[in-house]
Amino acid sequence: MVIHIISAVPELLESPFQHSIMKRAADKGLLQIHVHNLRKWAINKHGQIDDYQYGGGAGMVMMCEPLTNAIEELQQEKKFDEIIYVTPDGNTYNQSTANQLSLKENILIICGHYKGIDQRIRDKYVTKEISVGDYVLSGGELAAAIIVDSIGRIIPGVLNDETSALFDSFQDNLLAPPVYTRPADFNGMKVPDILLQGDPKKVEEWRYEQSLQRTQERRPDLLKD
Repeated sequence: MVIHIISAVPELLESPFQHSIMKRAADKGLLQIHVHNLRKWAINKHGQIDDYQYGGGAGMVMMCEPLTNAIEELQQEKKFDEIIYVTPDGNTYNQSTANQLSLKENILIICGHYKGIDQRIRDKYVTKEISVGDYVLSGGELAAAIIVDSIGRIIPGVLNDETSALFDSFQDNLLAPPVYTRPADFNGMKVPDILLQGDPKKVEEWRYEQSLQRTQERRPDLLKD
């Protein structure tokens, strides 16, 4: 999979992709991430990529020309399966969307900044608009990092144990069950006996029951789906 990201502040994305699972995915050749500085396509020598919004109001808007030039230049190199714009008014991101995106080969993510991007870019180029939650960030870079991480970790071969991702929270609309590790008794707090008995079938049943109970208590809305 290849993911391209257009950003006004690419420095914000340097660390998330150079460590841990994302680095492992890149080292294995399973995921390529290319971050592009939008100022490369600025309209003047001052690096301008934004301007005042028509109709007045506080906040700057990312302009059509730099984004158009960036998108079209990148499209000449490859055809994107999705062009994603991360924005607070997009569709709320979830595990199902991550699963779907992990099957794509080429994705372009546009990070908004300031008051967002000119609507004409959204109308012409964007195929999917995503929000990572009901709050506002200073820019789309952190949201883009969340999306890339959630996609990259479920690409086959990225995790050492590929079954691990199948039991994460939100797979099958259930929260993950409690997990424990050694020691079995820590300051009088003991690991449930069933996890120590070595019966995989009973452990699987216990974990499912715990997932169901936790979901009912904390996120009953997931069970409605």
